[in-house]
Amino acid sequence: MKSKQVNPMSNKLWGGRFQQQADALVDSFGASISFDQLMADEDIEGSLAHVKMLGKTGILTHEDVSQIVAGLEEIQQDLHAGKLKFTNDNEDIHMNIEKILTDRIGPVAGKLHTARSRNDQVATDFHLYLKKRLPKIIAEIKTLQTTLVQMAEANVETVMPGYTHLQHAQPISYGHYLMAYYQMLKRDKERFEFNQKHTDMLPLGAAALAGTTFPIDRQFTAQELGFEEVYANSLDAVSDRDFALEFLSNSSILMMHLSRFCEEISMWVSYEFQYLTLSDEYATGSSIMPQKKNPDMAELIRGKSGRIYGDLMGLLATMKSLPLAYNKDLQEDKEGVFDAVKTLMPALRVFNGMLKTLKVNKERMKHSTEHDLSNATELADYLAAKGVPFREAHGIVGRLVLNCIQTKRDLQDLSLEELQAASPVIKNDVYEELVPEVAVKRRNSEGGTGFEQVKKQIANAKQELKK
Repeated sequence: MKSKQVNPMSNKLWGGRFQQQADALVDSFGASISFDQLMADEDIEGSLAHVKMLGKTGILTHEDVSQIVAGLEEIQQDLHAGKLKFTNDNEDIHMNIEKILTDRIGPVAGKLHTARSRNDQVATDFHLYLKKRLPKIIAEIKTLQTTLVQMAEANVETVMPGYTHLQHAQPISYGHYLMAYYQMLKRDKERFEFNQKHTDMLPLGAAALAGTTFPIDRQFTAQELGFEEVYANSLDAVSDRDFALEFLSNSSILMMHLSRFCEEISMWVSYEFQYLTLSDEYATGSSIMPQKKNPDMAELIRGKSGRIYGDLMGLLATMKSLPLAYNKDLQEDKEGVFDAVKTLMPALRVFNGMLKTLKVNKERMKHSTEHDLSNATELADYLAAKGVPFREAHGIVGRLVLNCIQTKRDLQDLSLEELQAASPVIKNDVYEELVPEVAVKRRNSEGGTGFEQVKKQIANAKQELKK
């Protein structure tokens, strides 16, 4: 009697048509369980919604559904208790969960995959993963915005140098400076809020790429999982990663804003500036130089911006030539997103703590505006207000500035006679306008650095943060 041949690939859930065992290196190289196990909770949630839909539509019997639901809920409890072990043999989180379910409830577990492919399953898991985390990131941005508003309110009349090309340009309010970053974060928050729209879409039901012959109810599944809508096209559903690209792009822009801020903090705590002093809680020392107090957290956040840029570039490169619909390349879509989430959340929290605890050296900032000729524009505006064409006024003040540089004086040190020799329209009232605090206060155009305008920005921000 001829003995029954055993399929060497029978240990694989997809191994029916294969005659040879996969090379061990192939198993290892192709497995994604080392990272996609981060979506274990989402995978179980998706399966629970799917099997309930299969029961509602009569595709599976009530008895089958009850068994599968009970098994999945037990697995979910064990997951939360840290009792589950995953293996490379089962490739990814989907096959690992299904194998565990099969071991516990038997062959009926195989019915769970009715009207479903790993293609729409993994896309659903990924959407769920990001859908849960976007509100947390938005909340962290809002917390940082609140800190900025509080600091700005305490520093409306703190005068500091404003810079262009890293050169003293005009005196400004430090509160105005802080509110500039508030506006950047406002746009960041809006981008992540829009990102939620494209994340809040359900791929499940698209199956491998073409939909299914079973009478599924995608709207029911969407309701079970809390999705706002379902993908309208099955090919798009399994191949779309725009929501992940948007997330990485938004994360990159946000980290760019934090990096710019960190660059200035790193400069401004230096001996040469001394505008700010970091709390010991958010600084480190040197292993060789006892006097050092380093802005390591600011530098590290600045450095990690490059890491998130890399995550974005990696996924863009992966996606750029992919034909429809699903390809194994898409296994590479998740690690960058996981890394960005893991990087972004602590970066926001550390930055907020660093900002809340730093000391603003107001007198040092003010002193830096008193002998830097940054009031030259005030004198040019003064002349223009007296009827002198601005281009002519610019030239007059430029020559006065040159005089000051050559004689090592400031504009306010020049005598009235010297000033009037340059332009007879100059009167004694000019000296008041050359005072840095007055120069800042007078710039009261909408959105300007004038104290009243900064107060308006703060009031508007407070209203926005209440929403």
